[in-house]
Amino acid sequence: MPEKVLMMALSPTMETGTLVKWRKKEGDTVASGEVLCEVETDKATMDYESTSDGTLLKIVLPAGGQAKVGDTIAILGKPGEDISALLADSKPAAAKPSAAPAAAAAGAPAVSRPAAAAPAATAAAAVSGRVRSSPLARQIASQKGIDLRTIRGSGPNGRIVKRDLDSLPAGAGAPRAPTAAGVTARVYQPGPGDEVVPVSQMRKVIARRLSESMYTAPHYYLTVAVGMDELLAKRALLNEGREKKASLNAFLMALAGRALLRHPQVNSTWNGDTIIRHSSADIGLAVALPEGLITPVVRDCGRKGILAIDAELTALIEKARAGKLAPAEYEGATFSISNLGAAGIDEFTAVINPPGSAILAVGAVRKEPVVQADDSIVVRQRMRATLSCDHRVVDGAVGAAFLRELADMLENPMLALA
Repeated sequence: MPEKVLMMALSPTMETGTLVKWRKKEGDTVASGEVLCEVETDKATMDYESTSDGTLLKIVLPAGGQAKVGDTIAILGKPGEDISALLADSKPAAAKPSAAPAAAAAGAPAVSRPAAAAPAATAAAAVSGRVRSSPLARQIASQKGIDLRTIRGSGPNGRIVKRDLDSLPAGAGAPRAPTAAGVTARVYQPGPGDEVVPVSQMRKVIARRLSESMYTAPHYYLTVAVGMDELLAKRALLNEGREKKASLNAFLMALAGRALLRHPQVNSTWNGDTIIRHSSADIGLAVALPEGLITPVVRDCGRKGILAIDAELTALIEKARAGKLAPAEYEGATFSISNLGAAGIDEFTAVINPPGSAILAVGAVRKEPVVQADDSIVVRQRMRATLSCDHRVVDGAVGAAFLRELADMLENPMLALA
């Protein structure tokens, strides 16, 4: 009996997948566990393995097409079986978004347009191609030059009524329904010569998750200037004669892991009615990719040595850049680090990466004049580190104590052994 091959969620946050490449063609025999195709998720390009034996009778979603989780992408069965009923019941493949048409880019004015109504409201308001609205609302819209198709109705079944238009200026439309993060989105029309770039699945998830973090977790920030002379000297000593040099990030993760074990309140997750205090310091490092950021996670940094962390981190970054990270390798960081020092940034703030309750933003190491206790001035290598904290979990004094201890460890790495 033929069966549908459905788009599976290949990552915990995947809602839509783009089919990059079919490894099998129609008529090929497929064994359970064999790779059928490659799918681009919100985080990486992953192999899609068949869960059944059979023959690939029909490819429903072509390479380059997109499908929601649960949509049919192919049909498996025995040669000669009738699949017409399954095909009729399968949703058509969605084309992958492309750049805006040339006509839009060439002739559209560079002005903003009102956002379309939320899908649910639009569906409720439109009946047989007409917008459901009251006669008075249509009259007001005509007088103000408002396109009723852009309005989210608040009346019965999404009907647009007078109150939906009273506060709108002439030529305007209603704002889109607030997102989960409480942000009002707007849609803008491209101007002449503008390039319109489709949003990748990774970028969509980055936008949603960080917006949710920024607008649901009350952020506050703590900054310290850290003396780095001692740590850099220890790093040079460790790397002496080594072909593969241990990175500064490995030192940061090792010391942050030890500080987190001493301050479990920071190594925690807000969970509604409870707070989860994690027994392991699983630290993610923000890595920039062409399509967005990803945060590979090194587990249990508080109990691992610097070289072990560096080896794991190197392997994870290579996989991230190749688009091959598995969900278990980038999900669930209890703390994160973002290092823009190599980009020449002195100081910045970072958005907390859930489920963690804090993230450390690290700037460049620079030589600076420092006033000593006896008022003499010496030149030291210093780095600014800013801790972003979720105030629901980490109170100011708690965050300050953690950052102070971490700074002390960075200035004198031997304290990590105390």
